[in-house]
Amino acid sequence: MDPDEVKSKLQGLAFGNVLAAAARDYKKEVIAKEKAHAAPAIHDEVDLDELLDDPELERLHAERIAAMKREVEKREVLKRQGHGEYREITEGDFLAEVTRGDKVICHFYHREFYRCKIMDKHLKALAPVYLGTKFVKLDAENAPFFVTKLAIKMLPCVILFKKGIAVDRLVGFEDLGGKDDFSTRALENILKRKGIIEENKKDEDDEDDETDMSKNRRIRSSTARDSDSD
Repeated sequence: MDPDEVKSKLQGLAFGNVLAAAARDYKKEVIAKEKAHAAPAIHDEVDLDELLDDPELERLHAERIAAMKREVEKREVLKRQGHGEYREITEGDFLAEVTRGDKVICHFYHREFYRCKIMDKHLKALAPVYLGTKFVKLDAENAPFFVTKLAIKMLPCVILFKKGIAVDRLVGFEDLGGKDDFSTRALENILKRKGIIEENKKDEDDEDDETDMSKNRRIRSSTARDSDSD
């Protein structure tokens, strides 16, 4: 056999062996990755089965459902009392409206004043969010008695009531930088600082629940992995 031909065949065999080895290594790597992805799924199935039968989680779930039910009932009562919307009232309604709520925001306005319309827009946006506070507005022209009694001299004037007592007020846009383009968030923050609206705790409670559930899943997942390793 020609020496060059023999050399060529040997080189071909060597190259073929390299490719075969590479193919085997690649196959091993693919199988290892598939096993790694499959393992968490097995643990998740175990975790879910355990969670379904966990008395502590069942108790927490029942308590959460009961709390949600109480919250819904409370919201319905507040809505019947005029909460959750920004409403127009009359001078004859004024005393009843501000004395029948723990927290009331009343905007004394004039129909032709541009800045009163700006304040209307922001208060209307906040009213459905903060059900614990009643949001109303009163046409100052049609309420001369209370305009005098409350010493209202500039509009818009937003008066804050707690248990029927006027505790604070926003006059014009002084507290809002004196400009017309303030944001709803800016007004919201001021009202929070004045204590007339409260932080919305619902989202925070939901986040706490999700965190607790996540912790329980991680604990059970770790336990399942330890049991498998044993």
